[in-house]
Amino acid sequence: MANFAYTILYVRDVTATIEFYENAFGFQRKFITPDGDYGELITGNTTLSFAQTELAQTNIPEGFTESDPAAKPFAFEIGFTVDNVEEAFQKALNAGATLVSKPKTKPWGQVVSYVRDLNGFLVEICSVVD
Repeated sequence: MANFAYTILYVRDVTATIEFYENAFGFQRKFITPDGDYGELITGNTTLSFAQTELAQTNIPEGFTESDPAAKPFAFEIGFTVDNVEEAFQKALNAGATLVSKPKTKPWGQVVSYVRDLNGFLVEICSVVD
């Protein structure tokens, strides 16, 4: 069986992105490389990582589609469960996230909201599903 170890998002500014996630969601920085081209956050069992787009291009020579805050988000989201969705949602907005969808209670009882980070990636902020 495989172990889901990490997700890497390709961004233009690793340090600014790490700082955003620290301020918006309270994650702790694991490290940023001396060159500032790669960094990781401590988020629980799975690590959230960021690689500078130039570094990513060395690993993917055929290129990739870069996230664009002005365009529609990718069909992909990062999900964070929290105790108080409204409070976490507001904290993310105050840290610079862009509003996508205010907190709503789903028919199954889960509270769900959406923002976009500084790079345009979609972030779900939600309660735990019982």
